[in-house]
Amino acid sequence: MSAPRRRLPLIALFAAQLCSLGGNAIALVAVPLIVLQQTGSPFAAGVAGIFATVPLVIGGALGGVLVDRFGYRASSIAADVASGVTVLAIPLLDAAGMLSFGVLLALVFLGGLLDPPGDTAKTVLMPELAALAGTPLARAAGAQSAVQRTATMVGAGTAGALVALAGPMVALLADAAGFAISALLVALLVPSRRRTGVALDRRDVAEPDPSAVDAASSAAGFVAGIRFIARTPLARAVVLLVTLTNAIDAAGIMVLKPVYASEVLGDPASLGFMVGCFAAGALTGSALFGLVGHRGSGRLMFAACFVLTGTPPYLAMALEAPPEVLFPVLAFSGLTAGALNPMISTALFGVVPDGMRARVFGAITSGVAASMPVGAFVAGVAVDAFGVTPVLAGAAVLYAVLGASPLVVRGFEGLSGARGAAPAAAPESTEVDATADPAAAAAPER
Repeated sequence: MSAPRRRLPLIALFAAQLCSLGGNAIALVAVPLIVLQQTGSPFAAGVAGIFATVPLVIGGALGGVLVDRFGYRASSIAADVASGVTVLAIPLLDAAGMLSFGVLLALVFLGGLLDPPGDTAKTVLMPELAALAGTPLARAAGAQSAVQRTATMVGAGTAGALVALAGPMVALLADAAGFAISALLVALLVPSRRRTGVALDRRDVAEPDPSAVDAASSAAGFVAGIRFIARTPLARAVVLLVTLTNAIDAAGIMVLKPVYASEVLGDPASLGFMVGCFAAGALTGSALFGLVGHRGSGRLMFAACFVLTGTPPYLAMALEAPPEVLFPVLAFSGLTAGALNPMISTALFGVVPDGMRARVFGAITSGVAASMPVGAFVAGVAVDAFGVTPVLAGAAVLYAVLGASPLVVRGFEGLSGARGAAPAAAPESTEVDATADPAAAAAPER
């Protein structure tokens, strides 16, 4: 007799992600505008981008180990509470006249340091809660991506409206509230779980297995995640591609788009609506993928989506497109972007066993964030030296070349696993068999 399905924990997890990631989207809009208001310098915005993205590398490196050690649920709650306090400090210190540029950078750094553990914890909670709800993994991954896109759309739109009405500091108050609600949802509605499976009763204790804690302690856990990625062609290819394109994306969101909104469009609040239009398209794309896209996903679809996700928006901005042209372009690019994350996450969940998930996804988070500080800094220097238009044109060309690379890189063959892969089973030990090819073993026949 099959166990009864319980959907509420999965719904609560998605609602928590909606709140926390929506808050992150608000900060993504508000912080660059605060920096530009304080300094008027694209270079300063690039420096702020470094302080916002370097901690993502550190947090990604250590976050998976900490999540494995303290438990998925507890880590999610603690990260949300700490992030909310950090964000709330910015408008409070500003109201007290104590928010210097240096203090702002320090708070931005702390906020970025706390995000990866919380995001990793929520990501690795999903497969077990999907199983508890009786929801296919591919559909749950599509729904999770849709929630993430919705959060960005709602958060960015909220930020745009709040910036226009009351300024970016007020927008950060909504950001802090989102983290508080997220922590409460997970604490009250997501049951604890054992490392070896889903906790079917709230009384179950989320105590990590001692042997697993030893394996995950200190740098050993992070190294284990790195070793797994290095031995898995699909994970290796994904990390490399996303690392490179994240440099462009960090340049775009931290420097290029805020400068374009402020200087070309002449309306800083339009940054929120730029991000919101992209997220609205991405939400639609995620929903379509969750319904039918997984049946035909693969290298060609992935490459096409990647090129269309990055190239048209930067090209449109390089041509100084007005809002009535730029916003639909962003929405179209968001539509193609919506399929990317569920394709990747579904395939990776079919490759990475449960006992390795937090460490592997933490290592991936760290890896793909490694180039973001460089991208933000280079963009700030380049815009100061050459102006925003040539830098936008260069970003469009680079995105087109990188986005097409899955057509020729063999490691992306594992993306066919997104058509219906089941979660990889937990291994008997946390050691990875160096002779096995997890991607090949997990991928179904075409």
